[in-house]
Amino acid sequence: MLEAMLEAMLHLRNVSKRYGERLALAPTDLACSQGTTTVLIGPSGCGKSTLLRMVAGLVIPDTGSVEIAGQVLSQQNAETLRRRLGYVIQDGGLFPHLSARDNVALVARFLKMPRDKIDQRIAALGALVRLDDATLARFPKELSGGQRQRVGVMRALMLDPPLVLLDEPLGALDPITRGELQTELKEIFRQFAKTVLLVTHDMAEAAHFGDTIALMRDGRIVQRGTLADLIERPAEPYVRAFVQAQRSPLPQL
Repeated sequence: MLEAMLEAMLHLRNVSKRYGERLALAPTDLACSQGTTTVLIGPSGCGKSTLLRMVAGLVIPDTGSVEIAGQVLSQQNAETLRRRLGYVIQDGGLFPHLSARDNVALVARFLKMPRDKIDQRIAALGALVRLDDATLARFPKELSGGQRQRVGVMRALMLDPPLVLLDEPLGALDPITRGELQTELKEIFRQFAKTVLLVTHDMAEAAHFGDTIALMRDGRIVQRGTLADLIERPAEPYVRAFVQAQRSPLPQL
């Protein structure tokens, strides 16, 4: 029973990527169990976003494989498997010519989901992220940063995917809005048992979300574990230096 619960929703096996002579990601293995949140953290250029985009099918690995719910991602099935994941980027990544509501409904309409089902789903998601119908009728330029990000979350959850990817989703927000969304998102992921892979450069945010934290440098995962592992049992001096360099206060262990 426990093994079934912990079955990997996402499994990366020996994936790597080069751009010419530059190594973006060394051969890497990573497994994300169902219902857990894994955070990729590290400095700019360390490979964390490359890894996330491989999972989204936006970057093709030079070696290895990406498995989502037991299926190996390929060019042939990428479009189908993408429907099993939600993807949230900084500032929501919304289409400016569409209303917030139409941004949320776009893929569902493309897949010909019945209109009443779309309306019901948007109503439920709007209540979840605290956006009313009047706000959803606005265009992205008429929304605050926090509202745009909430719309991005609604769009990512519209098809109820088991896997959610987030690439620096809260980095552009003010501290108060960022804190509010951190709390809301963690509760949403917990409530609906989503498997989450999140990229950030902020250790406090990683500690808030992560069941597992993977610290990266130069295209490699240098240590993977809990916050306590990184603080109390650093694998190398770089881990200790990265943790100590964070300006945001970390939670008490």
